Amino acid sequence: MEPVNDPRLYSRRYEVTHLIARGGMAIVYRAQDTLLNRAVALKILYPELSADPLFVERFRREAQAAANLSHPNIVPVFDWGEDEGTYFIVMELVEGTSLAEMLRGGHTLTPARSAQIVAQVAAALGYAHRNGVVHRDVKPGNILITPDGQVKVTDFGIAQAVSSEDYLAEAGSVMGTATYFSPEQAEGAAVDGRSDVYSLGVVLFEMLAGRPPFVGDSPVEVSSQHVHNAVPALKQFTDAVPHDLEAIVMEAMAKSPSQRYQSADELRADLIRFSEGQPVRAAQRDAAFFGDDATRTVSTVASGEHTQAVPMMSGPRTDIRRRRRGYTGPIVALVVLLVAAAGFAYYLHGKATSTNLPDLSGLTISAATQQLKSDGFLWTTSYIHSSKRKNIVIASDPTAGTSLAKGRSVLLTVSLGKTTSPVTVPQVTGYSLSNAENMLQSLKLSYRVIDTPTAPPGSIPNIVLVQTPLPGTKDRTGDVVLLTVLSPGTKYPMPDVGGETQPGASANLTTAGLSVSSTVTRTCSNTVASDLVVATVPVAGSLVTSGDGVKLVISSGFCPVVVKMVINDTQSAATAALRQQGLLASFTIDTTTVCTPGTAAIVTSQSAPGGTSVPYGSTVDLTLCDTISNVGPPTTG
Repeated sequence: MEPVNDPRLYSRRYEVTHLIARGGMAIVYRAQDTLLNRAVALKILYPELSADPLFVERFRREAQAAANLSHPNIVPVFDWGEDEGTYFIVMELVEGTSLAEMLRGGHTLTPARSAQIVAQVAAALGYAHRNGVVHRDVKPGNILITPDGQVKVTDFGIAQAVSSEDYLAEAGSVMGTATYFSPEQAEGAAVDGRSDVYSLGVVLFEMLAGRPPFVGDSPVEVSSQHVHNAVPALKQFTDAVPHDLEAIVMEAMAKSPSQRYQSADELRADLIRFSEGQPVRAAQRDAAFFGDDATRTVSTVASGEHTQAVPMMSGPRTDIRRRRRGYTGPIVALVVLLVAAAGFAYYLHGKATSTNLPDLSGLTISAATQQLKSDGFLWTTSYIHSSKRKNIVIASDPTAGTSLAKGRSVLLTVSLGKTTSPVTVPQVTGYSLSNAENMLQSLKLSYRVIDTPTAPPGSIPNIVLVQTPLPGTKDRTGDVVLLTVLSPGTKYPMPDVGGETQPGASANLTTAGLSVSSTVTRTCSNTVASDLVVATVPVAGSLVTSGDGVKLVISSGFCPVVVKMVINDTQSAATAALRQQGLLASFTIDTTTVCTPGTAAIVTSQSAPGGTSVPYGSTVDLTLCDTISNVGPPTTG
């Protein structure tokens, strides 16, 4: 979260303070609601889109759709408005992280954790569907997770009432995020809640496999795969997924809506059965076959997390089976059993046979895949720009020489050749990792995140510490920028949030990867104003680890001071004594009391008697005897 340089007040009420994220349609800021004195999330439509009535209407519908939904797993919308031609939505500020950030870099979650998170998302979608709202853009970036593990779904940016006939999309295109499209959404067909079920199945696949099921060089290519290609088996990417959970994923991602769970509630019920160790319904159904001959993967789509307008797909789906009459059902079942038995036997034979993976670097993709095929391996491909000629294998995963059982999959990294468009590397050091990625993707630069266990002063998690090449370097589109961030588990200095408001300190500490306790301690302070942060536990500068808990100590105002007795002190001595206590002295001449001749004036009385308590910084009124020889107006010291 980055502070804004020029805070703006929207509708005389919402003052932006920090940048949270940039999306496909809008920028999201942290803002302060000056009327209710609370922090909110302010989603502001891009200026160039505010002039487009279609985008403005979609923005308005988002506010209306979400404002009518009240559910613990849905981010509520508080307000919607327009200020000098700029349109905005005011939402609850969710402290925590997005699922997209948790999955960044190919990270996966455990099957149990994945099921628990997706079950909460399904609960939110089920509620929305029952109220006539289809989300239509379910993706990790729209799934937020609070520090206590609660899941909240946000960004009903292209949601619409089921009864609406106005799709608010360009002619011949459909809005959404191609990586998580349902087949019917890619084709531009009417959608219902089962489309969200499919998209949520894609999210669950990515949580388990560390990558989406379909990736490609463009949104159009990815959309086509959703329509025409079989879903890859999860075992191609991991052996850690239980069969029952894989069955849930495959049923959620069935190409035909009639083959899927018929509601998000049904999906949630199966996930709860899995979490409780009970048999799941999906494993008992006659699911469509998802074989190892699924499409081979290529490099991920640039800005694939952003909502896009994508041309509609057309053409037959490959896995929707026609209903046949007569006695073909038993025959087909027998054939399936025989094929399954043969495949199982082949699998057992392959498990018993392993060989060393050959060195494929430098070969053409055709020669490399032919070699893998002859050796009994499967393969997937990932394409990147490099100095190698186009279609030349750069590397393999596992690496050459690894002993690998036949039938296992090998990832080939293949060159797309040199890039052609010049580009200047931007400044991303000091930016959040998500914003750095968005900036690089917008310039068509690739990036790779490098973890470092070294924590320079002021470093916090998910902030770019070093970039290579440096800002201003002349590069070419597709080239790789290295982003160095703190490694998970690295200790770093606790940020100093002294003097900040409680919401501001909480936001900054959350951005620093720390968990802020809702319980605060109050103490008096003579240096920090009331209701501002005095200190933290642990203290600023001590070493912490991402995820550590922090307690805030809030000022209750000035501390009380026990006033010294200064009667019979000289004016200068009394002033010095009270000043040491943080008090001020005010003097008045008592003309009725004459000082001893030849002596300095002394204090004859004080407004706050010695031993009584007054607030720090208070003024104590003191009376001095009259020296007669120096009669004049009252003095103040």
